[in-house]
Amino acid sequence: MEFIIKERMLSARRYTLTRPRLLRFLDELKANSIEVASLCVPPKSSKTNIQGLMETIMETNGLPEDIAKSMADSPTGAILFWGPRHRYLVTPPFPINEERVSNTCEIEPLRSLLHGEFLIGLVLIRMGAYAIGVIKGEQLLTSGFGTGLVHARHRQGGSSSHRFERHREKQAETFFTRVCANAREQFEPFARRLEYILYGGTRETLLDFRKQCRFLHQFDSRTLERLLDIRKPGRLGLHEGVQEAWSSRVIQWNE
Repeated sequence: MEFIIKERMLSARRYTLTRPRLLRFLDELKANSIEVASLCVPPKSSKTNIQGLMETIMETNGLPEDIAKSMADSPTGAILFWGPRHRYLVTPPFPINEERVSNTCEIEPLRSLLHGEFLIGLVLIRMGAYAIGVIKGEQLLTSGFGTGLVHARHRQGGSSSHRFERHREKQAETFFTRVCANAREQFEPFARRLEYILYGGTRETLLDFRKQCRFLHQFDSRTLERLLDIRKPGRLGLHEGVQEAWSSRVIQWNE
């Protein structure tokens, strides 16, 4: 059966759902899934392939133009639910490694992923504060956090500014050394079993840190691209990171 979607203007709403909330969302969607088709694609799926899969289950004229590109660009894959009353695109927190096309509402691939108990390393850094943790599912197994003095950037010019910047660079190097040592302490007992590494904090700071911390290079193939938005790394920030690590991004379309 092919679902025909008439041409209409749709508005998009974007939000995130935690693991418990997304599981409830899936249950409600399944219970009310009259005429809902579903498409699940793994990471690195091509836009052309996704468009071809869409054409097998739905009338693509009614779809937003950028939907196939959004699915192809997702580093963790994507799941599309589409029908006359329910239109959602879900980007899961971790890679979903199967392709599935159905004329019905297939929630099992996403549900199975959300019930996974992955072993995950978290590295949260903003200049002057950090938190490191290892979680299994959402359970925190080990953690470390701390601070370090790193002055803000000097906005004035001149020789004094150059001296200040060199001093700041030395402070940052000392801080990164401390963070790297803590990452080694937390991750080394789990190094072979860690399935994913997630970073959070300030992108520029994390890039500088990863250049200096060679220990973490061994996890590059297991590092997810998305960046956790953690404003204050520390004990509380680490728990926020656990929740965000398991959160999914959702786009919902309404008329």
